Amino acid sequence: MELGATRVEVFADGRVTVGGEAISPPEGIDPYSAAIAVLADYAKSSGAPVLADAIDHAKGQEGRFHVHPDGRAEAVTGFPGAVDTSPAEAAQPVAQGAQADTEAATAKPNASPMNPSYGSAHLETQFVRPDRPRPTTGIRGALYSATGGFVNLGPSAKDQDEAELERRIARPLSGSFNTAILSLKGGIGKTSTTVGVGMILAEYRGDHPCAIDANPDSGDLAERALGEMLYQKVKPRTITDIVRDIDQITSLTMLTDYMHHANRLHLVAGEQDPALSDALTAAEYLKIKHLVSQYYSVTLTDCGTGVSHPAMAGVLPEATNLVIASGYAVSGAKRARNTLQWLADHGYENLARNAIVVVTDKDQVSSRVNKRAIEEHLAGFCRQLITVPHDRGVADGDRISLDKISGGTRRAYKEIAAAIVDGYV
Repeated sequence: MELGATRVEVFADGRVTVGGEAISPPEGIDPYSAAIAVLADYAKSSGAPVLADAIDHAKGQEGRFHVHPDGRAEAVTGFPGAVDTSPAEAAQPVAQGAQADTEAATAKPNASPMNPSYGSAHLETQFVRPDRPRPTTGIRGALYSATGGFVNLGPSAKDQDEAELERRIARPLSGSFNTAILSLKGGIGKTSTTVGVGMILAEYRGDHPCAIDANPDSGDLAERALGEMLYQKVKPRTITDIVRDIDQITSLTMLTDYMHHANRLHLVAGEQDPALSDALTAAEYLKIKHLVSQYYSVTLTDCGTGVSHPAMAGVLPEATNLVIASGYAVSGAKRARNTLQWLADHGYENLARNAIVVVTDKDQVSSRVNKRAIEEHLAGFCRQLITVPHDRGVADGDRISLDKISGGTRRAYKEIAAAIVDGYV
């Protein structure tokens, strides 16, 4: 840190310190704006701008800037991560423009505006320079907001990584695709993954995704997406009702009447009557899948526990790719491996090889379990392995809300969604 600079630190737990002293941002004020306000008071007292070195431990970012008595913040150029707009660079567009004018004045007659060569190949001219992407988080985002957009250091590496994930999720698709989410053991995050990933797909894609509860054991997909109280209040239509009336459902409007909606995620609820829930056959599932595929480009199928119940004979042949849910418990990891091996041995080697294994730290296993060894072992059997951290907003078994899950869980769901769409293209 430069001599005389005030150190500003933002920690992962939300604490903020200025000059080593903790500050408490007022409600509704982000930590960076609060820190800039404190530095502005310092500047008023001294009658001169205050130089600050900022470290965001949560985002892994660093920055240096001056704060003036009136609250203005100016980035210090030449600091790593800052944009160095030197006079020569600033003048470059003008010089290029002058050069273009000179070339136009001395152009040959057959290339002049009065005698254009319409038949020849030419490049499209870009008349407006594209806007520099704006930062949204961390120190860069705070400086952008504090200066009204005047100081734009551009997105950080983490912001760019997030934007790339979102681009992959939002890619346009031609056709209809289906991802089956399955496991050999219950209670290890299969349904929570379906809901969380489905909501991420709904947030970033232009089209509505659909999730089907094909669990023969009274699946709770709709309850996890809507919440138990709301689910009980709405009309209790399930997958059984669609099977019964499928010949009369001839439009999306009619199909929607049988579905539940968690914002932009559309859901086919599982049957709750134990006498009927295990009666879904492969042929019935195929009819539902064919119906849904006419209106949805992305469908997630939340399967039951295991791979041998009747509906799976229809699910697996129609799946574009698979998500295998697992946990860090030794038994859960072995079952995930056995699932992939079973698939490979029964004619689904391509699905197994391109599967996405999701390991959810739902139960916070003891330190005796070597998580890294489990991850490395399972990674050798699939295309990609993604871990989901322990999150009480998921583990409690109630409604899953993207607003209430941790940043780490949201990031994991985005990685899963991006990997799923990667398998479609």
